[in-house]
Amino acid sequence: MLLQITHDTHYRYRPAVENAQHMAYMHPCDHASQTVLDYALHVNPQPAQMRQMVDVYGNTRSFFSLQSPHEVLNVVAHSLVSTQPSEIVHGLLPWEKVRELFVYRAGGAFDAASEFVFASPFVPRHNEFADYARPSFKRGTPLIEAAADLMQRIHSDFTYQSQSTQINTPALQALAQRKGVCQDFSHIMIACLRTLGLPARYVSGYLLTQPAPGEVKLIGSDASHAWVSVYIPDLMDAQGSLQSARWCDFDPTNNRWGWHSPGQDYVTVAHGRDFGDVSPLRGVIQGGASHQLTVGVTVLAMGENAQLATGFTQSQSQGMQFQSVTHPFYFQEQHS
Repeated sequence: MLLQITHDTHYRYRPAVENAQHMAYMHPCDHASQTVLDYALHVNPQPAQMRQMVDVYGNTRSFFSLQSPHEVLNVVAHSLVSTQPSEIVHGLLPWEKVRELFVYRAGGAFDAASEFVFASPFVPRHNEFADYARPSFKRGTPLIEAAADLMQRIHSDFTYQSQSTQINTPALQALAQRKGVCQDFSHIMIACLRTLGLPARYVSGYLLTQPAPGEVKLIGSDASHAWVSVYIPDLMDAQGSLQSARWCDFDPTNNRWGWHSPGQDYVTVAHGRDFGDVSPLRGVIQGGASHQLTVGVTVLAMGENAQLATGFTQSQSQGMQFQSVTHPFYFQEQHS
């Protein structure tokens, strides 16, 4: 599937911002089921400096700074991505055995997935998460099956409600109120897994805006989306071959899962411990005590003869209004 993504972020400040530094996570990644064919990031006003780099988790991020007063900031990311259906995978290792692999032992072999067992700023470990997860994690259940069951229960038990939470709403609060957005559902699922001692990471990305004929439009498809990636140490393909990439993705918002991504109508951008690691846009500003944020995301399926040339028409997509952190010197764009 060939997908074109436009991610338009617009800030209006009052009074003007004197200077600012920003970090954007909008560059999709390459993996076995996804190839980035083109990417461009347009910033207005023109940055004094701008550079691209790779972070500790392998995500591509863009840094830019603005060193003159401005009342408006517009950041538009254009991407062209080719996606493929994920292979069918399975795993037989019981979740308790996986947990044992990540119990600290002096002199034991290091596994990079162990970093995603610990609590992080948006994802605490708490007994209430373990209590909620426990019905899915019966003794001897393979981890991949238990994770899929947990995903399905969150999808059934929680109500998707825009603006019912803020960026900094605690995951425990979202668990208690049984409603939120994709960011909350992802944080809750990750917290459940980590509280049980299992590695799980946060994934940011996009969904196809317009579904194929006869398909149901997915929740969160007109904004940045988020889902969960779970480490399956014995992940195997249909032929029983052990996979080198052992992370399987689960979307509790839409009750879908798959290897590398929940489906070919998903575009993966970045992964980290939680939302704070991969916020689409965050920054530090001087001035701009009051600001209004508008975000528009459009993901379109392109025809077979779509042009792959560099450069896109910079038309603004219809914006969606989101709340942001109210601190005047720090902000993060919010997911759906």
